[in-house]
Amino acid sequence: MPGYEIIGKEELREIKDIFDNGGVLFRHGFDHLRNGIYKVNQFEKKFSKKMNAPYALAVTSGTAALRVALAAIEIKPKDEIITQSFTFVATVEAIIESRGIPIITEIDDTLNMDPKDFEKKITKNTKAVIVVHMLGTPARLDEIKKIAKKHKIFLIEDTAWGCGGKYNGIPLGNFGDIGTFSFDFAKTMTTGEGGMVIFKNKKLFNKAAAWHDHGHENNPKLPRWEDSRSSSGFNYRMNELQGAVGIAQLKKLDKVVKGQRKSAKKILSILKKYPLTLRKSPKGSKETFDSLVFFVSNPKLAIRCRNQLLSRGIGTKILPEALTWHFAGSWSHMPQLLKKYGKNIRKKFPKSYSYLSKAVSIPISMNYKNELAKKINTALEKTFKKKI
Repeated sequence: MPGYEIIGKEELREIKDIFDNGGVLFRHGFDHLRNGIYKVNQFEKKFSKKMNAPYALAVTSGTAALRVALAAIEIKPKDEIITQSFTFVATVEAIIESRGIPIITEIDDTLNMDPKDFEKKITKNTKAVIVVHMLGTPARLDEIKKIAKKHKIFLIEDTAWGCGGKYNGIPLGNFGDIGTFSFDFAKTMTTGEGGMVIFKNKKLFNKAAAWHDHGHENNPKLPRWEDSRSSSGFNYRMNELQGAVGIAQLKKLDKVVKGQRKSAKKILSILKKYPLTLRKSPKGSKETFDSLVFFVSNPKLAIRCRNQLLSRGIGTKILPEALTWHFAGSWSHMPQLLKKYGKNIRKKFPKSYSYLSKAVSIPISMNYKNELAKKINTALEKTFKKKI
C-alpha cells in the first residue's frame, strides 16, 4: 500500500508543467507546441536508471505490460507460457490474449512459483515463464532463472507488487529477460492506471515499442504520418498526464518502501507472540512489504482471524479471500484453462489451495499508527483465544 497515500503538490507540479508548455497530452510529436516537454519519455528514462535496466517502455496498465512483453517474444498459437496459480487474473489473461497456452504451477511457502513444479511443467512447446512477486515478496529467482536458462526459455517477471524490491541486490523486474510493472491506484507507486516494461535486449525492446504503438517504429528521419513499420500492433501508449505523475511518484518510491518496511517490522513484533507461521522470504530478498502474510493451522481459523480484524476496521488483502480473482483454481470462467485442467480445476492445485486457505494478509501502510497495533493485537487475542 502505496503511492496514493502521498500524492500531493509534486504530482500537481509535474502536470502543471505540461499545461504551462502547450498542453500536449500525446507522448509523440506536436513539437512546435510543447516547448520540449516530453513527460512519458522522461519517465521512461528515469525509471530505466532507477531499475538499472537499459530500456524501459511506459504503457497503459500492468496488464498491458504483460501483453506487450509477450508480443516482444512473438508468441505462436501452440506456445506454452508457464505461470503460477497465485497471481492476479491478468497474468493468465495476457497469455490467452497473446494466443499462448497458459500452464499453471503450484506455489510454495513463499506464495510464489514452486521451482520444482515449474521444471516439471516444461515441455518442448514452452516458450516462456512468467514469475510473479506476489504482494511484494520475491520468488525463488535463482532457482527459477537456472531452470529457465537450462531449457532456453524466456524469464518474464510480473513485478506488479514488487516495484522497489530487490533480490541479491538486483531490482525486481531486472533479474530475468523482461520485467513488467503496474502503476494502478493500489500499487507501491501509482499513475492512477499505467505500467512499465523493462528490457535488457534492444531487439526485444524495439519490437515491444513498435507493437504497443500500432507498429510505429518512430523513425526520427520520417514524420509520424509516413513512419516506417514492419509489423502490426495495438495501442497501449501511456499519455503525458500519467507520465507526469509517474515522474513525481518515482522520486517517492524509496520513501514509500522504507515506510512500509518500517510499519511491517512493528506489526511483525506483534505477530511473533502468536502460534502462527510467517510467509517465507528467499535468502537475499528485500521485500516491498505491500502486505504482511502469515499462516494459521486451518482454514476456519484463517476466516476467524479475518473476521476479527475486519470487526476492528482492519481490512485483509486478498487472503484468505484469494479464491476468486487471485487463484487459478477458481477461474472456471476461462475455457482455455478448463480445456487443459477440466471442470474440477481447483483440485489440480491442492498444494496451492492448502497454503492460500490458511493464509491471512494484512495490508501495510507507510503511515503506521500505534492504535493499529492495539487493534491487531486484540484481534489476534480473540482469534487464538489467548491473552497476551
